[in-house]
Amino acid sequence: MTTMREREQAGTLGSDDLKGLVSLKEKFARKPRHLDKYVWGALRIGIGWIFFWGFLDKLFGFGFATARESAWINGGSPTFGFLKFGATGPFAGFYQRMATNEAVEWMFMPGLLFIGLPLMLGMGVRLAAAGGIAMEALMFTAASILPEHNPVTDEHVIYGLIFQGILLVGGGQYLGLGGWSSGSQFLSNDLPG
Repeated sequence: MTTMREREQAGTLGSDDLKGLVSLKEKFARKPRHLDKYVWGALRIGIGWIFFWGFLDKLFGFGFATARESAWINGGSPTFGFLKFGATGPFAGFYQRMATNEAVEWMFMPGLLFIGLPLMLGMGVRLAAAGGIAMEALMFTAASILPEHNPVTDEHVIYGLIFQGILLVGGGQYLGLGGWSSGSQFLSNDLPG
């Protein structure tokens, strides 16, 4: 049988325990290990390719997601089908009304290009990742607030988290031209502070 005092002592941390917790906190607060940064660099390139490929396929119609006759250079609309038929949920009417707006296409296509290409090159990563977060937020509100294939989350949330991770770790420094461009304040991939 334990006394009340022994139970109270068992619930408190001793100085050795506190030192261990501080040491553990310091270990996790360190910058990512060398290999971790390469994983973030690969994630950056991968998500950059997703956006850059989306731009190329919608521009030229390679037949994957966009047929050649529906390509932007052939007069097709890169946003019409998604906005008109893919928008669901509480904001569906708002997005469906934008389906025939040419200005939306001129924001979307350069958006794909200026998110994808900088991420692949590793230059201007912070700006591209911030743009990616904004685009994923718009895509989420257009079609994924009520996920169709998964009751918890969808790819727009996961892509947004990847963009945030790239922002946090400065993912352009590895597997890209980020180290070379870090002398430029505009193209720098290092976080301030």
